[in-house]
Amino acid sequence: MKIYSPINWLAGVCLGLFCICSAQAQYDFNPSATGRTKEATDPRNRAKIHTELGSMYFQSGNPGVALDELRIALAADSGYFPAYSVRGLVHASLKEYGKAEDDFRRALDIAPNDPDVNNNYGWFLCETGKERQSIAYFLNALKSPLYETPDRAYTNAGTCAFKAGDLDGAQNYLLKALQLSRDGAMTARLQLAKVFYQRANFSEARIYLNDALKMMEPPSAEALWLGLRLERKLGNTAAEGGYASQLRGRYPTSPEYQEFLKGNFE
Repeated sequence: MKIYSPINWLAGVCLGLFCICSAQAQYDFNPSATGRTKEATDPRNRAKIHTELGSMYFQSGNPGVALDELRIALAADSGYFPAYSVRGLVHASLKEYGKAEDDFRRALDIAPNDPDVNNNYGWFLCETGKERQSIAYFLNALKSPLYETPDRAYTNAGTCAFKAGDLDGAQNYLLKALQLSRDGAMTARLQLAKVFYQRANFSEARIYLNDALKMMEPPSAEALWLGLRLERKLGNTAAEGGYASQLRGRYPTSPEYQEFLKGNFE
């Protein structure tokens, strides 16, 4: 089971990444339904169904109900490790980091080589200030020949390597994500634009940023702020002004726009 949440703390991977992958239910999901068709009585099947429901409620912005579903899942089968992994994501989104750590550790104790658990825990570490430690978990996820979305782990590894200041590692991981991606790799392209901007390779940064923006609707504050600073470096005042106008119009309360108002362009 793979979870990619739209919640803000996961934005580096999921907005593209997240990022953490979404669970695929094997039946039509209707949160308002009063019953489910012949819900299985087998504990493992019950745990699977309620974990899928929990992940869906989480992705739709209802963490309280998600936690209720995951509690039911683990009551049915306390050894069902995907439920711990998803619950770790929910707790992390609520800034309950101790509980999240406990859940991820429990999932890893049961399934130390599961790629999705490793990917999820790696992203949790990255988002809580342990970027360098996170890389090992993304790489462990990539060891599995059955991992269906290795491009996401490479994107996560590249994003977190960049945050850790490892530009070479970030560039290598992100380029690998592009090679493997089946969906255009918007997040990887945006992260590569940031890497090349940091390297002062502004023409290359512009190429990747423009590619990412073509896949984004609407453009994120992060992308607009990068575009603004990039065009400023290139001396293109018209394009810089266009990005500034969009940033002001779309995200007037964003941290990026506040930096713009302060004149903090680096």
